[in-house]
Amino acid sequence: MLRNLLRSIVLGGASAAVIASAADAASNDDPYLWLEEVEGERALEWVRARNAEGQSALEATPLFPKMLSEAKAILTSEARIPYGAVHAGKVYNFWQDANHVRGLWRRATVKSYRAGAPEWETVIDYDALAKEEGRNWVRGSVSCLAPGYVHCMIELSDGGKDAGYWREFNTETKSFVNGWFSLPEGKSNVSWLDENTLLVGHDRGENSLTTSGYPRTSVLWSRGETIGEAKVILAGQASDVGAGAFAEHDGEAVYVFGYRSPSFFERIYSLQTKDGEFAPLPWPLNMSYEGVLDGRAIIYLREDWAHDGALYPSGDVVAYDLSSGAVESVFSANDRQSVEDIEVGKSSVVIQYLDDVAGKAARIIRAADGSWKAKGFALPEHGVVSIVSAGGGTDEAFFSFESLTMPDALYYADAGTRLTKVMSLPELYDASDVVVEQRFATSRDGVAIPYFVMAERETLEAGDAPTVQYAYGGFLSPVLPVYFADPGRPQHGALAGKMWIDRGGVLVLSNIRGGSEYGPKWHKAALRENRQKAFDDFIAISESLIATGVTSAEKLGAVGRSNGGLLMGAILTQRPELYAAIDIGVPLFDMLRYHKLLAGASWIGEYGNPDVPEERAFIAEYSPYQNLEEGKPYPKTLIYTSTKDDRVHPGHARKAAAKLRDLGHELFYYENIEGGHGGTANQEQLAYRTALEYAYFAFMLMGNAPAAGEASGD
Repeated sequence: MLRNLLRSIVLGGASAAVIASAADAASNDDPYLWLEEVEGERALEWVRARNAEGQSALEATPLFPKMLSEAKAILTSEARIPYGAVHAGKVYNFWQDANHVRGLWRRATVKSYRAGAPEWETVIDYDALAKEEGRNWVRGSVSCLAPGYVHCMIELSDGGKDAGYWREFNTETKSFVNGWFSLPEGKSNVSWLDENTLLVGHDRGENSLTTSGYPRTSVLWSRGETIGEAKVILAGQASDVGAGAFAEHDGEAVYVFGYRSPSFFERIYSLQTKDGEFAPLPWPLNMSYEGVLDGRAIIYLREDWAHDGALYPSGDVVAYDLSSGAVESVFSANDRQSVEDIEVGKSSVVIQYLDDVAGKAARIIRAADGSWKAKGFALPEHGVVSIVSAGGGTDEAFFSFESLTMPDALYYADAGTRLTKVMSLPELYDASDVVVEQRFATSRDGVAIPYFVMAERETLEAGDAPTVQYAYGGFLSPVLPVYFADPGRPQHGALAGKMWIDRGGVLVLSNIRGGSEYGPKWHKAALRENRQKAFDDFIAISESLIATGVTSAEKLGAVGRSNGGLLMGAILTQRPELYAAIDIGVPLFDMLRYHKLLAGASWIGEYGNPDVPEERAFIAEYSPYQNLEEGKPYPKTLIYTSTKDDRVHPGHARKAAAKLRDLGHELFYYENIEGGHGGTANQEQLAYRTALEYAYFAFMLMGNAPAAGEASGD
């Protein structure tokens, strides 16, 4: 196989040219490269044929109609908490339901929202806008000028792509401002300097984008100018992931920061001086900027930082004085904690963190002596805490709490730490007999890996149950036991509870390395040449589930999407005998070409560079696409993607499916023609895909097959 060839070449000391030649030959010999033509006629004909096979087979399973009805009921239910952010005395919320498929951007007064009875006023009706303009608009990002929140730039995506169109919008008149700020489709970024000036990164033509496809320059665009007349104020390098500038408003002061991203996780920051130049800031490369409070930049460290004779550890939050350069420690996390969110309020910082994968939150205030004092919020325990809003010109905050069995609840916090429960979600499934346990498995290198097991008590006691194991394992993204906060992932409380647990299934959430469950070190442990550790962690949990009698290899299924789809590909090729079903969503699969497809080059910091011989060798060891083989005991997989995914190229999923089929392996394939990297463009599409996934697991793990004579999908 190619990976053994590459490994022998590297270990034998061959030149980079020889390895590059072998790699190029491998790409040229790939018989499925034509499937990378996203809108190619031949490729789309293949997609439609595979869709017809896979969809008809899964739709024919007895449980599919019921599961589709259940998913629609949950995903389009109005019995959801309308989470929103506070800006200039109003709470802004984005809402989708059966009558507003594309969604409403709306607002209510803080007073009515706090009372639990928000009086909503529609700001943008995306369904009406799409109909009026005859476009497949999907809501994108929103950037508004603080503190008034009147002047905004609105991003509109065609079908859910990452690339979007930007238009100026006025929240007072609730209308687009025609004839002024407007950007064509692209992966642009915008920031308001003042009501007549934007800082913009966009595709300006030749040499204006990085090799990852993101802007490498930032321009100062004044009202009255065309975008072509705007002055370039900052430029990065073509090899950067991206570069740009943004403005931060701190009371009456305005700071303009510049940045370059040499890799996905690294940023080089600078601060604009009075003469318009950008002076470098002495911050470490691997950190996260969070905002400015009283002239101090709040930053989160993802690596140790030695500054002015002091050492500030990775995982800590510090404040950097933009005038003097002095540094103060704001929050120090211990070995079992991980800072997950930081919001800067009017006079304090609010931090949400994990403690052994359990959610916590604290308000931190700077004392007169320069020390920072933390006081925790008395939120419920053993679940997921999220900051809904903290800032917007106030020290008031809103939090949510949820768990796999406890519906979301919204809490209001005053300028101190006093909490009031505002509203809560009704139960979307019967959790009265459902238990959730945190357990630990020992990975190959001896590290204890936590995971959550969710099932009805009788199901766990009986053992050998149909089980779905979920993980992600990358990009500092933790897997948390949420109820419904992220419906795009159906492996969470409400959907799993109704569609799987109620039917005697078990759900497992795996906190493997690569995420941030225990801070930056948990992520770093599975980076680049250490990627196999994430796969080993997942396999260790699978083996633990079997050893403890929760399930058996004949009833164990696995699911992951995006980076988690790469994980699924790895376990498919490395330990297929452990699983009876593997659900692979919007995956990375051909890791020797990932950096050449769409945004792939931006992830070299996570995976390594296949063009570097030593790095290509360790990537080739696990790259699922190159390691697919004939005659292996692969379970009948489900692979899904989206034609309009402009982040992870649909060619990964297409080529994986095509190669599996030609090697003699059966599978189900589904490609949504729209929907972006989320795989869906609206709740109806999400309900359909969710039903397909659980119908697949019911088919493979519960024997819920179609009646004789119905579609087989073979």
